[in-house]
Amino acid sequence: MQITGAVLEEVGRERPYAQTRPLTVGRLELAPPGPTEVLVRIEAAGVCHSDLSVVDGNRSRPTPMLLGHEAAGRVVATGAAVTDLEEGARVTMAFLPRCEECEGCRTGGRLPCERGTASNNAGTLLNGSRLLSRGGEGVFHHLGVSGFATHAVVDRASVVPVGDDVPPEIAAVLGCAVLTGGGALLNAIERGDDESLVIVGLGGVGVSALLAAVAERKGPVIAVDALREKLDLALELGADEALTPDEAAERGIRADHALECAGHPRAFETAFRATAPGGRTVTVGLPSPEALAEISPLTITAEARTIIGSYLGSAIPSRDIPRFAQWWREGRLPVEKLISRRIRIDDINEAMDELADGRAVRQVILFD
Repeated sequence: MQITGAVLEEVGRERPYAQTRPLTVGRLELAPPGPTEVLVRIEAAGVCHSDLSVVDGNRSRPTPMLLGHEAAGRVVATGAAVTDLEEGARVTMAFLPRCEECEGCRTGGRLPCERGTASNNAGTLLNGSRLLSRGGEGVFHHLGVSGFATHAVVDRASVVPVGDDVPPEIAAVLGCAVLTGGGALLNAIERGDDESLVIVGLGGVGVSALLAAVAERKGPVIAVDALREKLDLALELGADEALTPDEAAERGIRADHALECAGHPRAFETAFRATAPGGRTVTVGLPSPEALAEISPLTITAEARTIIGSYLGSAIPSRDIPRFAQWWREGRLPVEKLISRRIRIDDINEAMDELADGRAVRQVILFD
């Protein structure tokens, strides 16, 4: 079938992207779903830093690639082996499919799926297929989703039903921003009732973590970001304090737990410094592979510290996305507050500039 999508032509083009236009919006061919796959009409897709990391070259991916990994839509058709999804069901995409058979899948979310990671790196679906083409030439899939398009074929393991009552833009951000930020809070931090938390970096993932932390109603929550407008937002959303990194250092902030969500080595250093003795520093950000942070190993030993890496919030999408969707239904998790702008697919290059400048929390492409 013919679809419209945003294809990354090459990585590393100069900014501003609004002028160099690394992403081309145009027509592509999408093959029908195989036995274990699902055809989805995309309704909404979030623009995430992981997309930008492919555009700017911090994440090595093959091109041309149809980007987008945080999306939601309606099931159009299913392969013969998919018997648990009905046509018309609204689903959220999960950008790391789980085979449920490998060593990683047996860790309860602590480690990524080995097969899913391999297929994501190769730009294919979970079974190794490539169903996208343009002018007779193949186009790579992005993280098993390729959600910057009117339609996508994904593996059944890449979708989670969420219910018709969850609006498309809410369903979309549940699959990455909320799953990563909120998931890390629940799965990697496991905060006690009165324990304090510092969140460093207030993009989509950091704000999602903040919303989830406020929803938990436990100890004090301190938000840290370099941009004053994001700190003002954090206070509006329920943070007990909101500080710049310099202010946090001057105050000598030390929390029981620190969550780094910026994907930058200086942010990791800030989070580590803001962790109290005996505390836990959790990092979910994805910096450049060449980025290095400087910390004191003595501090880790002498203060009995713990540092934890959490990929995709150490989450199991089929378990955790429904949990966050229920929190949203109950009014505990106002996910709509992290959506800073609603755009069209033709605005995608400008959206990457907004993201690179740190101005955006979460921009969402609407297709209907």
